[in-house]
Amino acid sequence: MKRGLLLVNLGTPDAPGTAEVRRYLAEFLNDPLVIDMNALGRWLLLHLVILPRRPAKSAELYRRIWTEEGSPLLVHGVALAAGVRQALGAGFEVALAMRYGNPSIAAGLAELKGKGVAEVVVLPLYPQYATSTTLSTVRRVTEVAARDWPGVKLESVPAFYDHPGFLDAFAAVARPVLAQARCDHVLFSFHGLPARQVTRLDPTGKHCLKKDTCCDQVGAVNRDCYRAQSMATARLLAARLELPEGGYSVSFQSRLGKGWLEPFTDVTVLELAKKKVRRLAVLCPAFVADCLETLEEIGLRARESFQKAGGEELVLVPSLNAHPAWVAGVAHLVRAVNFGPGPASGPDLT
Repeated sequence: MKRGLLLVNLGTPDAPGTAEVRRYLAEFLNDPLVIDMNALGRWLLLHLVILPRRPAKSAELYRRIWTEEGSPLLVHGVALAAGVRQALGAGFEVALAMRYGNPSIAAGLAELKGKGVAEVVVLPLYPQYATSTTLSTVRRVTEVAARDWPGVKLESVPAFYDHPGFLDAFAAVARPVLAQARCDHVLFSFHGLPARQVTRLDPTGKHCLKKDTCCDQVGAVNRDCYRAQSMATARLLAARLELPEGGYSVSFQSRLGKGWLEPFTDVTVLELAKKKVRRLAVLCPAFVADCLETLEEIGLRARESFQKAGGEELVLVPSLNAHPAWVAGVAHLVRAVNFGPGPASGPDLT
């Protein structure tokens, strides 16, 4: 029985123009799992505050990192899909999709359906679990499949923040860069989230973000905690890279307003410069492909801020992209998926 693999990343505008970015942001930010407020409040925020102002500014940022081939996120995604297709062999068909924008989830599923696939492995390309990314993606795949392809069997790959294939690949990418850069300090910068999206998943209401040590390990209470999983990723990568104690920090980037996870990357970068860190390396292990948040926010903006604050150099460690070690890691993740008996068995959407 031929299986399909649907690789799903967050998304990208079709072009770095204001109209294309506005269309992308309208789809992205209208997701109730992304802006988690009531429908009226979300509509007012989106149409009266964000969309009239932000698309032009974001388009300018996209133009700073756009390539002749197109969006880096899409370019790397296409390369990854090609590599994984070859690694998995004849028994698998592989399609790439974006949660928002193109190629759409509907298009990806249609591609697999047209190739005679009967079972689909869904791999949300987010190492750490979050409702605004992982759950939103899995829920959308399930909805589209129920509408366009009833009866197809679906299984999703869970968060892989501690999976050896992911960690070993990131270490393989980072190790030569760090050796050449000879940096004084390493910063692991993860994408930020509103703190409420973390505390909401704490079944006890007494653990997450209640004390400084709440993320020191992942257990039954915080098994789905994005911050705890991020901290675990940083610890495991630091061990693989043999970073000394005190030789690395963890922060969260891309904040939009108050109440987001701390410490903030933009603040941390300035503090490190003031502490006489001269050469800083930054890894972004919440992203498996280089994109606006890595290339522009860290590679350009954070670098400029660090140097203005007295730092000498900020080195962005590339993401996994289509590195051979990551291709092998994805293939390993996919081969480990087992389909249960019966009709379509989707992931838990609670």
